[in-house]
Amino acid sequence: MKVGVIADTHDASDVIEQAVTRFAAEDVEAVIHCGDIVAPFSARPFDADFEFYAVRGNNDGEWALADTVSEFGTYLGEMGELTFDDTDFAVYHGTSEPIVDALVESGTYDYVLHGHTHERAREERAGTVRLNPGGVPIPAAPNPPAAVVIDPGTGEIESHELR
Repeated sequence: MKVGVIADTHDASDVIEQAVTRFAAEDVEAVIHCGDIVAPFSARPFDADFEFYAVRGNNDGEWALADTVSEFGTYLGEMGELTFDDTDFAVYHGTSEPIVDALVESGTYDYVLHGHTHERAREERAGTVRLNPGGVPIPAAPNPPAAVVIDPGTGEIESHELR
């Protein structure tokens, strides 16, 4: 099984379209959005041939977003826990760095997925992988966003740049 991860798409339809296309090409079975989809219309392209999960980001101000995602996927609220292939994931937007660190340091999860900073990050601490796929470019994080594909069975992580 493969799991796709994306964050901080901020209504960037070109980035969203590229991500959905990449996830389809990689045959992912589930996609996790780590927040800041922003508007409900930006969630609709994720209604595709995979399970979809999303958490709330600090810029997801339209409450209709939860209803839209729930029409075809699972809206996890502020934080979620998911398990694929006996691999445990924590999903949180990342607004509070101490919360991200606590999730990693808890030792409860194999992966802690987050966004918020728009800066790609990947590190392993005591058997837990913290992963931020990045987001649409901002001055503090000028790199393009990425669609990340995780194979929980093998632990392989691939990052695919979206331009």
